[in-house]
Amino acid sequence: MRGGSLSMTQTTAVVIGSSVAGIATGRVLADRFDRVVVLDRDPLPADPVTRPGAPQGAHPHTMLVAGLNALEELFPGFEKDLQADGATVFEAGPNLAFYRFGERWPFVSTGVRLLCVSRPLLELTMRQRLATASNVEIRGETVVSHLAGSGGRITGVVLASGETLPADLIVDCTGRGTRSDRWLDELGFPTPTVSEVKIGVSYASRILRRKHDDLAEGGALYVVATPPHEKKVGIVLPIEGDRWLVTLGGWHGHAPSADPDAFAEYARSLPHPPVADLLAKAEPLTDIEVQRFPSSRRRHFERLKRIPTGFAVVGDALATFNPIYGQGMTVALLQALALGAAIDRHGATSPMMARRYFPAAARIVSVPWRFATGADFLYPETTGAKPPGVDLLNRYSIRIQRAAMHSTEVRRTFTSVQHLIEPASHLLTPRMVLKVLRASRGS
Repeated sequence: MRGGSLSMTQTTAVVIGSSVAGIATGRVLADRFDRVVVLDRDPLPADPVTRPGAPQGAHPHTMLVAGLNALEELFPGFEKDLQADGATVFEAGPNLAFYRFGERWPFVSTGVRLLCVSRPLLELTMRQRLATASNVEIRGETVVSHLAGSGGRITGVVLASGETLPADLIVDCTGRGTRSDRWLDELGFPTPTVSEVKIGVSYASRILRRKHDDLAEGGALYVVATPPHEKKVGIVLPIEGDRWLVTLGGWHGHAPSADPDAFAEYARSLPHPPVADLLAKAEPLTDIEVQRFPSSRRRHFERLKRIPTGFAVVGDALATFNPIYGQGMTVALLQALALGAAIDRHGATSPMMARRYFPAAARIVSVPWRFATGADFLYPETTGAKPPGVDLLNRYSIRIQRAAMHSTEVRRTFTSVQHLIEPASHLLTPRMVLKVLRASRGS
């Protein structure tokens, strides 16, 4: 019998979805249940290739430091495993050329490391590590039709094949396209309210062959928009196989194209030239993949007065963020750990577990949600659920970022807060506010 079990009978958990959220959740539950079944509707490839249910795999996925730390907690040695397969890990400050406010920011040691790897290799490596657990079964090409439940409890999943999988805990990790609202409604449970912010983001990515001298400065490159007048960004990241992953993106109608000439022209329209310079000389290895992200969405399970026992949600099925900011995977990993903590405290089958987990998951979402939606509301075209006080916080945030160009201490603190390794309150201490005001006046 494993931790979180309340009886001597075998306990079973079912995870729906095998993305980063699903794999991390499966790993957490493997220590707390006798049997864990992870289901995915896609065939699960044996190679690091994009799959139909995760088209975002063709685009960059930044892992914040808090996410890297969570990965190491779940899969010890994971970072070294990825590096052995060609992933790049480096300190952000001295190795990242970052352009904003009309200039390149000075290279400063921040102590923050970046992991650069393709999403398909990241997921494959996580899935392979999870599959080594003797009590875990991972099933591809398996579609969940609906949930089974009675008496205030979710008791299993019903597959499209007609098979029913009984379980003590069901975790929805199916991402933005989650159907759990419909499933819960079918069983008579209330469904959560949704906060939505319409941001009109589109982005396009292409992989290029990488040479060591392609970039004049830095091992990676960000050209960041300065709202409200600039609406385009460019990102260049090194990934495994000596390749560059180049992404162009924009807000509110500034959409890049899959046409190579138009893609190059879009890069030339950025406020700084390094991305366009790279595209002009590097050999393309793939077609251009375009993705649209009309809105960020957050589902408020923490506000429900009646939550079914034996049910949880992790990852994009709970909250989706503007992908340009690279927060989603880290939030999912932290939520998976929070789910484990709630099980340890209250037991896997206790009604109290979900009542404690969902507020904890909401707290994990809150800081990155404020960062992301706050930045998006710098554009007057952005509409939707505006967090209270966001205009005041945005004005201070711009001062922080301008100050970070001149103050090493402000830069390090701001970067640590962005990476969720320091609380946002560290940017609001009297000492920090004074430093921000002084340094930003000089910019």
